[in-house]
Amino acid sequence: MFYYIMKVAVSAGLIVLISEISKRSSLLGAVFASIPLVSVLAMIWLYIDTRDTEKVGELSIQVFWLVLPSLALFVILPLLLKRGMNFYLSLSLSIAAAVVCYGIMLLILRRFGIRM
Repeated sequence: MFYYIMKVAVSAGLIVLISEISKRSSLLGAVFASIPLVSVLAMIWLYIDTRDTEKVGELSIQVFWLVLPSLALFVILPLLLKRGMNFYLSLSLSIAAAVVCYGIMLLILRRFGIRM
């Protein structure tokens, strides 16, 4: 039980740390947020839990392919915000667009024989 509490605390702590850093410097916050901390933590926890480097490798390559469609969120969100759209609506639409892009990416990968 302690292990799971530690995993949650470390993971949540990093998110809080990045949001606090972003209050002081959006550039520094962006640098830390752009580091794939969630992915790295997921790989670390997966390895600690399973000691299976093949699973870690699979996770890593799948994250690689799915980072590309996630970039849609980071393009669409600031465009909507600059047009004066409400933050939560802009975020929701950006997430929805990213989900659509995930679906498109999965179809493209399948077409090239890459199974996820």
